[in-house]
Amino acid sequence: MWLKAFHLIFMVTWFAGLFYLPRLFVYHSMSDDEISNDRFKVMERKLFFGIMTPGMIITVFFGLWMLVDYAWVIYSSMGWLHLKILLLIGLLGYHYCCYLWLQDFKYNRNQHSHVFYRWINEVPVLFLVIIIILAVVKPF
Repeated sequence: MWLKAFHLIFMVTWFAGLFYLPRLFVYHSMSDDEISNDRFKVMERKLFFGIMTPGMIITVFFGLWMLVDYAWVIYSSMGWLHLKILLLIGLLGYHYCCYLWLQDFKYNRNQHSHVFYRWINEVPVLFLVIIIILAVVKPF
């Protein structure tokens, strides 16, 4: 149970960043003065490298530990776990996209509008809902 507890704690940390970073991108894409742009760059960098990425690494670490320790033996034939792992891979891809957008803002080459980031901001919600349902309900 300790592994699961730490897995969930760091998953919440990771998702907090996944929810907030695109919101910062929304406001950053709407700013047009250098002071605001510089402030957003600092906030985005600290969030990504100080909260999101460590949260992701530790979440994956504890998830893999649980998988190796007991979950794979018990659940390896169940489809929900395979789908959860596939969604995790997609979420890692989303995390990487956030990194690319962070770099675009860092080097003043953002090409997306605030509307784009408003839509992007909803992506982690879909992942979260589906992953939680799979992990708790284990529907198949």
